[in-house]
Amino acid sequence: MAQSLARQQVETALRLVEEESAGAVEKAEMLMEIAMGLQHKPETIQELLDAIALYQRALGLLPDSERLLSARIQARMGTALQTIPSDKTEYLDEARKAFETALPVLEALGTREELAEAWMNLGLVLQSLATDHQAKITDAISAYQRALRIFDGERYPAEHAILHNNLATAFLSIPMTDARGKMREALAVQSFEAALKVINIIDHPAEYAMLQNNLGNALQYASSTHALENNLRALEAYDEALRVRNPKDTPLEYANTIANKANALSNLPDDPSCPEKGNPQNVLQAARLLGEAGEIFSRFGEKGKADQVTSTLQALIAEMRGNGQEPEAVINHHRLETKHET
Repeated sequence: MAQSLARQQVETALRLVEEESAGAVEKAEMLMEIAMGLQHKPETIQELLDAIALYQRALGLLPDSERLLSARIQARMGTALQTIPSDKTEYLDEARKAFETALPVLEALGTREELAEAWMNLGLVLQSLATDHQAKITDAISAYQRALRIFDGERYPAEHAILHNNLATAFLSIPMTDARGKMREALAVQSFEAALKVINIIDHPAEYAMLQNNLGNALQYASSTHALENNLRALEAYDEALRVRNPKDTPLEYANTIANKANALSNLPDDPSCPEKGNPQNVLQAARLLGEAGEIFSRFGEKGKADQVTSTLQALIAEMRGNGQEPEAVINHHRLETKHET
C-alpha cells in the first residue's frame, strides 16, 4: 500500500511538472520537496530510487543561474544515494560526486549548517568507500574535521557528538601497521570522550549509550601497557550504556553491549589488587552475559553474531572446566546444544 502511494506521488509530481505553467524554479522546488518526503523513512529501496529520479528531474529543469538551489538538490540527492543498500559501490560513488559538486557552491553561497551537513555526509560516504579501498580514510577524517569547525558542542551537541563518534571509528579503522597506531587509538578515545562532554543521558539517551559502548570498545582493545586500567574504564563505560540499553526496548543494542562487557570481564582479575588469584567469578559472569547475548541474537536472526558469541562462550566454559569448575548451570541455561540450528 505504501509503495503504491509513493508511486502515485511520483507520477503525480512528474505530470504536474509537464502540465503546470509555473516557472522552472518553482517546479524544481516542488520536485525536491516530494523527493525529500519519499526519502524520509522509506519502506522500500524503490522509494529511494524514485526520490533520486525526482532530484535528477529537478536538476534538469534549473537554469545555470540557480547555483545554490542546484547545490542543495545535489546534496539532498547525495543523502538518498548513500542510504541505498548495495554490495557494489556505484551508489556511493554517485553520492560522492553529488556532495563534491555541491560543496564549493554551499561554501560560497549556502548556510554554515548545510555546508557542515554536506561535509559530514561526504565523510560517511568516503569512510564506507574506504572499506572497499575506493577512497582514503584520511579524506573521511578531513571531512569530519571540517564539519566539526561548524558543528560545535555548544550549539549543535547531537551533530558534534555524532561527528566525534564517526571520527573515532575512522581512526580505529586504520590498520595498526605503523608507529602512529597508538596515537590514533588515543585520538579515538579522546573523540569519544569529547562527544560525551556535550551529550547527556537525559537529552540524548541513544547517542549517549552508543558513545559509551564505543568508548568501552576503544579502551578494551587499545594496544596499551595499561590493560587493567583500560578494562576497568571500559566496564564503567559499558555499565553507563546499559543505563539506556535494555532487553525490552533495545534488545540488539543491549546484546551488543553485554557481549562487549563479557569480553572485558573475561580479561579482568576478580580482585584487581591481587591478579594472581585469577578471575573465576568474572569468567562465570562473562559466560552468563554471553549466553544471554547469544539468545537475543538468535531470536532476532543475527546468526553470525550468535555463532561468534557461542564460540566465545564455549571457550570460556572450557577454561572454567580446566580450572576445576563445572559450570553446568550456565551450559543448561543457555542451551549450547542448539548452536548449529539454522
